[in-house]
Amino acid sequence: MRKLRIGIIDLATKTARPGLYGRIMNANLTSIMPQVIGVWCEEAGHEVQFVCYTGAEDLMAELPKELDLVFIGAFTQAAHLSYALSNLFRKRGAVTVLGGPHARCYPEDAQRFFDYVLGFTDKAVITEVLAECEAHRPMGRHIAAAQQPLELPPLAARWKFVEATIAKAPTIKIIPMIGSLGCPYTCSFCIDSTVDYQPLGFQQLSDDLAFLLTKMKNPIVGWHDPNFGVRFEEYMQAIEAVVPPGGMRHISESSLSLLSEPHLKRLRANGFGAVLPGIESWYDLGNKSKTRRTGMEKVEQVSEHINLVMRYIPYVQTNFVLGLDCDSGSEPFELTKRFLDLTPGAFPAYSLLSAFGRAAPQNLDYQRAGRVLPFPFNFLNNNHAMNVRPANYTWPDFYDKLIDLSKYSFSWKAIGRRFAATPGAIPRWLNVVRAVSTEGFGRIEYHTMIRGLLDSDQGVRAYMEGETTVLPEFYRARIEHDLGPMYQYLPEGGLSHDPHAYLKSQAADAPLTQMRPGMRHSRGAMASAPAHEPGAHA
Repeated sequence: MRKLRIGIIDLATKTARPGLYGRIMNANLTSIMPQVIGVWCEEAGHEVQFVCYTGAEDLMAELPKELDLVFIGAFTQAAHLSYALSNLFRKRGAVTVLGGPHARCYPEDAQRFFDYVLGFTDKAVITEVLAECEAHRPMGRHIAAAQQPLELPPLAARWKFVEATIAKAPTIKIIPMIGSLGCPYTCSFCIDSTVDYQPLGFQQLSDDLAFLLTKMKNPIVGWHDPNFGVRFEEYMQAIEAVVPPGGMRHISESSLSLLSEPHLKRLRANGFGAVLPGIESWYDLGNKSKTRRTGMEKVEQVSEHINLVMRYIPYVQTNFVLGLDCDSGSEPFELTKRFLDLTPGAFPAYSLLSAFGRAAPQNLDYQRAGRVLPFPFNFLNNNHAMNVRPANYTWPDFYDKLIDLSKYSFSWKAIGRRFAATPGAIPRWLNVVRAVSTEGFGRIEYHTMIRGLLDSDQGVRAYMEGETTVLPEFYRARIEHDLGPMYQYLPEGGLSHDPHAYLKSQAADAPLTQMRPGMRHSRGAMASAPAHEPGAHA
């Protein structure tokens, strides 16, 4: 095998114009799998240039022009940027590869613009790409392993990539770690709903934490597990075996059902300072909250539980999905307000119901019902567009209620109450920054703008009602603004996609994956890393 010049780009954002929170935190949103691929490529004897794009870098200056192979990892919201980059590097003679959640959710579309689109990715898949390294055009080749990798390289092997990335973080520096893949829960909207839960080696986890303590004093570890602590005792033993009390801080996303008081005491003793439990709905998904109650009874029970969590862990983000089919009328929004009143310290993270291609089987039902809209990928970040027409609301009614809830959640009164109810300087001020930046004030402004367009722009209203597929100028201009200089490299047809590709593939019963011996057909799944943005399911 010839020695290849390889570029690896981890797209932590979609825009060169990040807000205040993005400028502080984007470097901490790095994915693990691009670093893993970098290790595997170097082990195979190739030369690797690695860049985590946080919005501040000049990608053209960061990477050499002469590359043989370029790997790009992207969430769906960064798909247009990834397409533009692939087009540019292809014109320079490189072969391009897409991995990450977008490759998993929209493989058919990605194949139009990449030579390889990767599903579940293990070392054998990467070895095959490196050995072949050929252009596949006009349609790229889709490759997927039979399952998630059984092991990943240790932190020591990927440290140079981690170190270069966290150096870009101005204040808070979070080290990405993972101890498990998949999730035991089957939330209908979630990318991990059909991925079997699979713990990685706990001895390697201990070794990684011990290594980290040789590199940083009192580091912060961000756990990328879709649901941290399913094997709770093994996790705690792995941490306690090598980390002295007070020697490390942790952030994780865990279900409330795992956060019993004995577990909370253990988490606090081991330095867990932030957890992100998913509440999702007041009427459904009670298994995640360990309750069969609904409505106000669930609000009261969950609020009591969250307040208990905050007695042990200072920073709590509660995740909600708005627009679910079980929601109707004002009650779901009013119940969330009551929850905020009863639980002032929790930071609410709202996601709009979104169908990310092949991410979840329920997306087939939305597509069969003709409810999935062709919003450009740039807006599919759980907030800038809801690409599933709501079952029980008109668009104006839904946005009126969304704006009202957002204003209630991020009023100065709510910010003040959250500040007072949150212990610790960093958690307090992080909540303030999130509220006054893009997550709070920024989304209120954006949702209000969309609500106005529903009345004033017939093209936007018709597009959201599914009456036309003609992209309104408002959305095209936003994409051009976000991509900046990279917009000129967006390939022809790159703004549009077929929102029913998943359904059509099922009807045609056509294999997507080109498999090697020992592989099985997959649903276009890519397991490069679980979603690392709060509330992100792509």
